[in-house]
Amino acid sequence: MNGVQHYENFPVASVLCPPALRPAVVAIYHFARTADDIADEGDAAPAQRLADLQAYRQDLRALYAGAMPSARWTSVFGPLDRMRAEHRLPEAPLADLLDAFMQDVRNPGYADRPALLDYCRRSANPIGRLLLHLYGVDEPAALAESDAICTALQLINFWQDLSVDLPRGRHYLPQSDVQTHGANPLTPGVDSPATRALVRDLVQWSRTLMTSGAPLVHRLPGRAGWELRLVVQGGLRILEKIEAMQHATMSRRPTLGASDLPRLVWRALWMRHA
Repeated sequence: MNGVQHYENFPVASVLCPPALRPAVVAIYHFARTADDIADEGDAAPAQRLADLQAYRQDLRALYAGAMPSARWTSVFGPLDRMRAEHRLPEAPLADLLDAFMQDVRNPGYADRPALLDYCRRSANPIGRLLLHLYGVDEPAALAESDAICTALQLINFWQDLSVDLPRGRHYLPQSDVQTHGANPLTPGVDSPATRALVRDLVQWSRTLMTSGAPLVHRLPGRAGWELRLVVQGGLRILEKIEAMQHATMSRRPTLGASDLPRLVWRALWMRHA
């Protein structure tokens, strides 16, 4: 699964992750990462992947029903159960993630932006909501901003990875946008004026979403807020790099490097209240 690049935005190893919350963050990370690997790693056929994800979901249900999960993923569900009890982790976001993984195995197309947003609601937004739960933040405005950031990060990853995903027969480009720009057929590895215009519009959409969610950095306490500042700025920096290469992500993948870190830190320091 494309996901959030194996959940690289989790603050698992970051010094900014509050130490008291790190075991819970690690437990959630391993739950999501293991499901991601079931959905995408190795040579299993789609039917086997779906069966394994269904078994994984049954273990999650058993955990929240007070029953004993199978012995298949004890290294995942043992720590998750302890953190569930300690932090009262909700089941729904975890179940939503599994639903998104199963959808990804089926590799559907996305007719339009609302369809893609519905996918992101289950594949990306649960991560932010689980972290907010750990931080004790539950205001509706904060949840909406978190959803906007998580969805933006997911979309940015999609536009960043077109040169990788298209040759694999997978992409998340809304068909309505593709048709609007006359970008059919999509040829892996080939940029055209139509595909560049398509990516340009999708980049603008993603930036609007990220900007709308950015005020969340001022709602989160201490280290969490600083972690999020860097995540937001990292996403925005990828968009800048896509723009700098004239939106040619059908053939090349922009990345962040060590040279970007000073810029990200500086911008994170100067994020102001709206």
